[in-house]
Amino acid sequence: MDVRSTELSGILLIEPRCFRDERGFFLESFHGDRYSNIRIADAFVQDNHSRSRRGVLRGLHFQVKRPQAQIVTVIRGRIFDVAVDLRPSSKTFGHWYGAELSDEGPRQLYMAPGFAHGFCVLSEFADLHYKVSRLYDHNDEGGLIWNDRDLGIRWPISNPIVSDRDSVHPALRQLDRAQLPQVALPS
Repeated sequence: MDVRSTELSGILLIEPRCFRDERGFFLESFHGDRYSNIRIADAFVQDNHSRSRRGVLRGLHFQVKRPQAQIVTVIRGRIFDVAVDLRPSSKTFGHWYGAELSDEGPRQLYMAPGFAHGFCVLSEFADLHYKVSRLYDHNDEGGLIWNDRDLGIRWPISNPIVSDRDSVHPALRQLDRAQLPQVALPS
């Protein structure tokens, strides 16, 4: 597999090896030993699947006291996927990374614990598969407003369809340290 580091430590763009022929394709979407060899040592405990239609923007979401590592794979469709560094002691705190992911790639985005995650759908529909390292806890949920001017995320759509909940998240400058993911950076 091809693994690319990004300008944000803790974010990797992964292209699993894909075997294609006239019948279609085959790929291993996760192989514990291979991912461990590229320094993804998280134990993944929950898999999630979401479906959204064109123009939907979900996010930016994170867990506060029990931050999750994630591997995001698009099973069907095309999205613009975004991760925002919310680790207060990180040199790239408040910076974001975005990449297009699709079922044609295939590419995955790995996010270490401490990032907010969001995406917008560019195709008619998109099915996403998320592998996460901690169980989801509704009571531990945090969020950032998707169009925070200070973050300056360049979403490739205008007038997205955003849930009521996602449209009222605070801007990053409105959060204090206790409302950010509680994660220690590796030394």
